[in-house]
Amino acid sequence: MPPLNQLVFERPIYVLEDRLADLEQQDDPSPEVRQEIRDLRVEITQKRREIFADLDAWQITQVARHPERPQTLDYLELLFDEFVELHGDRAFRDDPAMLTGLGTLDSLKVLFVGQHKGRNIKEREKHNYGMAHPEGYRKALGKMQMAAKFGLPIVCFIDTPGAYPGIEAEERGQAYNIAYNLREISKLETPIICVVIGEGGSGGALGIGIGDHIAILQYAYYSVISPEGCAGILWKDVKFRDKAAKALKFTSDNLQNLGVVDEVIEEPLGAAHRDHRQMARTLKASLMEAIRELSEFSSEELLERRYEKIRQLGVFEESVDLDSGSGQDSDS
Repeated sequence: MPPLNQLVFERPIYVLEDRLADLEQQDDPSPEVRQEIRDLRVEITQKRREIFADLDAWQITQVARHPERPQTLDYLELLFDEFVELHGDRAFRDDPAMLTGLGTLDSLKVLFVGQHKGRNIKEREKHNYGMAHPEGYRKALGKMQMAAKFGLPIVCFIDTPGAYPGIEAEERGQAYNIAYNLREISKLETPIICVVIGEGGSGGALGIGIGDHIAILQYAYYSVISPEGCAGILWKDVKFRDKAAKALKFTSDNLQNLGVVDEVIEEPLGAAHRDHRQMARTLKASLMEAIRELSEFSSEELLERRYEKIRQLGVFEESVDLDSGSGQDSDS
């Protein structure tokens, strides 16, 4: 029986893996069968590498949303030696879509903030599919300010389709709280590392996405709008979502070329949903290195670097066509 969460472009891999599983179940395989098993293992590795090296933007979106992709709670278990969750925004309620707490990476104490979407219906309803309310952003900011007070580095995991857009969220100041976070987080005098682990959706991601080191997993995306939303606005039909995904240039390689992210963290062969532990090991090494580098800067240097980093986003140069005398915009 094929896996329930099988992506269309992954099917050739699963066909080979099913064949391999059948051969490996034989009690006393012949030399020919043992050789076929060895050949199949090589072929599966080659097929994974071939398929995932040539994904388009919409296929990467599907990988970023894969139901088996490791989420924030998975990483909390795999990355941290200790973790104590902190609750509440001291104003309205605790928002389960936004997780905060004190954790230990090896011997290093950090303040953690991250969005969690949930894997089954019950969990998704509890965490509101990773879409935080205003109280979630207040909770995040309050805990981050506490970390700055005690000199703790901050680690933020971004994984949300966007901030919750419901009427009650707007009534409680959704847009204001996200904007307020942008200003206040930018002034925190402690290292901040942000990692997009799945979906980085619009202001919902930006509300905890201001940092000194911005990283993204290889098959995650970070965008001002979802492909479906973009297709609905520009082409009036969601069927153009693949065209929208390509136009948005929100994949990790595009974002690194544009200077939006500082690092692309490589995923295991076949993407993170195939090997949670390997992905966690790679992610942990990246976090530790970023914290070590940022810890060398004084508070004043951190703030100056962060300010310059933010000011450079979206900068472009205007080149002049000497033949026509007209100006043409080009990315810097």
